[in-house]
Amino acid sequence: MNKAAPRPTEIKLHQKSRILEVAFDDDKRFSLSCEYLRVYSPSAEVRGHGPGQEVLQVGKRDVEIKDIEPVGAYAVKLVFSDGHDTGLYSWDYLYELGETQESSWKSYLARLEQAGASRDPK
Repeated sequence: MNKAAPRPTEIKLHQKSRILEVAFDDDKRFSLSCEYLRVYSPSAEVRGHGPGQEVLQVGKRDVEIKDIEPVGAYAVKLVFSDGHDTGLYSWDYLYELGETQESSWKSYLARLEQAGASRDPK
C-alpha cells in the first residue's frame, strides 16, 4: 500500500439505495454502488490469476452488501448478498474505484453488451 495515498475517514453503507459512501482524508468522497463494487471485486474469482483471465460478472443489478469487515488497517472485506466474500478492498483500490468509476462503469456495460449478457438476475 502506498503510504502517501489518501486514507478513508468514513465508510457508510446506505442499504436502501445500495450505495457505499467512502470519504477520504484528501476531502474526496465517492458513492459506489454495491453492483459496481461487486463486478469490480479484487478477488481472483472475478479478476482471474493474470491478465486476460477476468470473469465477466452478470446478473448483479440487485446485489447488496450484507457486511463490511475490517482487515487490519489497510482494507475491508465486503460480504455480498450473492454469497461473494473473497475480495479484499484496500484503501488504494477503493480510491481507484472512485476515481475511475465513470470510465470503469462504461467499460463494464460495453463488455456486457458485447457478451449479450445482462445486469439483471436470471
